[in-house]
Amino acid sequence: MSEKKTILVTGANGQLGNEMRVISSGYHAFNFLFVTKDDLRIDDMDAVKNYFSSHSIDYCVNCAAYTAVDKAETESEIALLINATAVGNLASVCKNYSTQFIHISTDYVFDGTATVPYKENHPVAPVNMYGETKLKGEELAKQNNPGSIIIRTSWVYSSFGNNFVKTMLRLMKEKEQLNVVSDQEGCPTYAADLAATIMQIITSGKAAEQPGIYNYSNTGVVNWYQFAAAIKELSGSKCLVNPIPSSNYPTPAKRPAYSVMDTAKIQQSFNITIPFWKDSLQKCLSILG
Repeated sequence: MSEKKTILVTGANGQLGNEMRVISSGYHAFNFLFVTKDDLRIDDMDAVKNYFSSHSIDYCVNCAAYTAVDKAETESEIALLINATAVGNLASVCKNYSTQFIHISTDYVFDGTATVPYKENHPVAPVNMYGETKLKGEELAKQNNPGSIIIRTSWVYSSFGNNFVKTMLRLMKEKEQLNVVSDQEGCPTYAADLAATIMQIITSGKAAEQPGIYNYSNTGVVNWYQFAAAIKELSGSKCLVNPIPSSNYPTPAKRPAYSVMDTAKIQQSFNITIPFWKDSLQKCLSILG
C-alpha cells in the first residue's frame, strides 16, 4: 500500500486555513498538518528548516497572511515579514525538500485601472502597502522556488474569521441603514470553494508540471454595494442599503477600483469548475444561519 502524502497548511486559524481543515476530513488519502503562528514561525528561517527536517511534507499550502489592508500602511514592516519574507522562507525550504509549494496571493497586486478582467500576465502595480507586500511575496516565491504555484484571489469571505459578509450581517442587525461603496468592482471568493480548488490541484497530480501564477475567484462581477444588497436579500434583512462613492468613505489605504480577474487558466489547467458568487454566498449564509 502506498504511503500517505502529507499536506502542511500554514495560517490554520485564518479563513482559508479553517476551510482547508473542514475539507481535509474528506481526503483520507492524505495526512494533514495544520499550523498557526504559535506552532511555527514562518518568518524564522531556522524554525522553518527545523520543522521540515522533522516532518516529511509533500505539499505546503501557505494560507498565512497579514491581511489588514489599512493597518498595513503604518505596519509595513510586519506586513512585509509575513507577506514576503516568510513566503520566501517557505518557498526556499520547499525547494530543498522537493515539496510542492502553493501560495495564496491577491488581486491587490493590480492597480485597478483595467476595464477588462486581469489575466495572470497583466503588468502589476499595487496602489497600497498591502498589495506591495503581497507582490514582494510572489517575487520571492518565484525567485526561491520556480516550481511554486501562486493563486491570486479576491474579496475572500467564509463562515470563519472576520470578513465583509459577517460584518454586513452584524451591521444589518444593529442599524436601520448602511452606506456601502458602489464604485469598486471585483468578485467575491468563498474560501470553501478556494480550498476545494487547492485540493483539486493537489489530487490532479499536475501541480509539479504546471507551476506559475493562477487567478481564482467565484464567477460573476459585482461592486461592494451589490454584494451587500445580496447579503441583505439572502439573509432576509430589512436594513436599508445605500450606494455611495468611495470619496464618501475615505480609508488609509487606496483600493483598486476594478479588480476582476480572468480565471480561465486555472479552470483549463486543472479541470476546475468555479461556482457563481451568489450561489456560494447562499451556502455560506446557510452555515452562518
